[in-house]
Amino acid sequence: MNAEPQTPHTRQAFYRRDRRSVRIAREFARTALADWAHAGRGDDVLLCVSELATNALLHGVPAGRGFLLRLTLHADGVLRVEVHDSGQGEVRVPDGLRHAEAEHGRGLLLVAALADKWGVAERDPGKVVWCEFAARDGRV
Repeated sequence: MNAEPQTPHTRQAFYRRDRRSVRIAREFARTALADWAHAGRGDDVLLCVSELATNALLHGVPAGRGFLLRLTLHADGVLRVEVHDSGQGEVRVPDGLRHAEAEHGRGLLLVAALADKWGVAERDPGKVVWCEFAARDGRV
């Protein structure tokens, strides 16, 4: 992990293509939520961080590369989670009925169900998969 200088409302870190990176990214997010005192939806946020990081490792990070996790807490209380990778390919939620019993392929279904918004943006190279959590009762 290579942590970047942090501002009070944005935290980001880069992770290698390694299975342990998902756990480390989740702990990084847990620490940011605690520092910001925004743990109301913390379990949902941490699960989405895990799913997006796992998807990046499995589908978006070529050998010898890594992914960037960026967390931004906006002034209106919206928390945005972004995972940047350099891989190509289409990101979409699989057909839920077809994959309900599948061992893999449900990560984006979970993100879509837990987050208030999610989406994909292009970058060169690769993509950014993001999700957002609106504040409820003043806390994310």
